[in-house]
Amino acid sequence: MSQAGAFPPGKKITVVFVIGGPGSGKGTQCSKIVRHFGFTHLSAGDLLRQQVQSDTEHGAMIKNLMHEGKLVPSDIIVRLLLTAMLQSGNDRFLVDGFPRNEENRRAYESVIGIEPELVLFIDCPREELERRILHRDQGRDDDNVDTIRKRFQVFHDSTLPVVLYYDRMGKVRRVDGAKSADAVFDDVKAIFTQLLTTQASQGGNASSRRSNPPLCSVL
Repeated sequence: MSQAGAFPPGKKITVVFVIGGPGSGKGTQCSKIVRHFGFTHLSAGDLLRQQVQSDTEHGAMIKNLMHEGKLVPSDIIVRLLLTAMLQSGNDRFLVDGFPRNEENRRAYESVIGIEPELVLFIDCPREELERRILHRDQGRDDDNVDTIRKRFQVFHDSTLPVVLYYDRMGKVRRVDGAKSADAVFDDVKAIFTQLLTTQASQGGNASSRRSNPPLCSVL
């Protein structure tokens, strides 16, 4: 894909990664954050699906890769994210379910290079995630026990190392995803209120303070 463009020099861009296991409620919390705090919600999976449905050369290429069971290259995913960010006209972004692995993270840093203000980690026990997925009524073909457990293993092996990487930078904010959606958002709302208040008081250049213990002790 060709160069998507860049933000104007000096423009403050706020990026928050939202990460959690399958069924943790990332989409629900992102919708609430959008309504309350004016962020633009971007999902790498949604952007890829939109490309597949489009009648474009890139869409056909992505569709073929997915049909063959191959991973879409991280730089393509990141450039889709960058294009969506630039087209939104906003300066606050929730990036949902991304980075999924270290390759995603490195591509993001290489192409976009905007350090996330924080990483919202929705932590939830595997048993609760499994129960939720098996009982949700979305008609997904992959909502069966074997496939779900494979997805959990991929999350544990590939995504949790990314969470730990950002935790070492002091950027992870953990919330208990086992609670009700409204109760989880009470915690999320406090995190985002602190972030935006801190940015406003310090000229938009400061991240919020850590509000939880290091994840190395809880994962």
